[in-house]
Amino acid sequence: MTTDPTVHISSRDNALLKDLRRLSQDGAAYRKQGRVWLEGDHLCRAALVRGWQPEQALFSARYWSVAPAEFTRSGGRNAVVADSLWPGISALESPAQMGFVMVLPATQGLDPLAPTVILDRLQDPGNVGSILRSAGAFGFGQVIALKGTVALWSPKVLRAGMGAHFGLRLIEGLDTEALEALQVPMVVTSSHSGELLHRQTLPSPCAWVLGHEGQGVSPTLAAKAQRAVRIAQPGGEESLNVAAAAAVCLHASAAQL
Repeated sequence: MTTDPTVHISSRDNALLKDLRRLSQDGAAYRKQGRVWLEGDHLCRAALVRGWQPEQALFSARYWSVAPAEFTRSGGRNAVVADSLWPGISALESPAQMGFVMVLPATQGLDPLAPTVILDRLQDPGNVGSILRSAGAFGFGQVIALKGTVALWSPKVLRAGMGAHFGLRLIEGLDTEALEALQVPMVVTSSHSGELLHRQTLPSPCAWVLGHEGQGVSPTLAAKAQRAVRIAQPGGEESLNVAAAAAVCLHASAAQL
């Protein structure tokens, strides 16, 4: 006779639930725990497709009986949480009914030859998540977040990234000086200076530098770049936010391959 390994949680003071509340509500908690909380079937499925295996799979009680086998047999320990407790571990207005706890991989070193996106003090989680999606779509597999950039594995960036995280080499907390190790040319963008993007033959591979939503790329970083470009905007200057500009620039690079 086998014992069902599934744990049923009915106490708000359960240690696992306390950890999950921190992970879902504190954007930097993952740095202390070394784990992230993926809420909802889309993020969880994206992780599985990329070969990530959860440490823990959690389900609301009402969802447990209908949960797909790909989640219940994902390799993690299963826990069923009382329906009344589930909203407490969710950061969503309409909570999803399942999620994974994932252990983050060991910090990866910078690949000096990889097509790269450099984030210089970006603050908006939606922008950063969108840029990660564009990086994945257009073949820029390494993303470097310099100090001052919003936490890449925070819940809001994870949701905005919609699974892009799991296919990228993500490096955060670097100083500008660490970029000296890159052996690919850096290209910076600006809304008012540089050569028009659509007229350029872009270096490949390269590292696109994307700057703070209000201040742009720092002067120090701009001075290190080998190329400066701007996007033609015949409908009006500065009408693109940084995430839209990133998509245009990364597509321009991919289109020249």
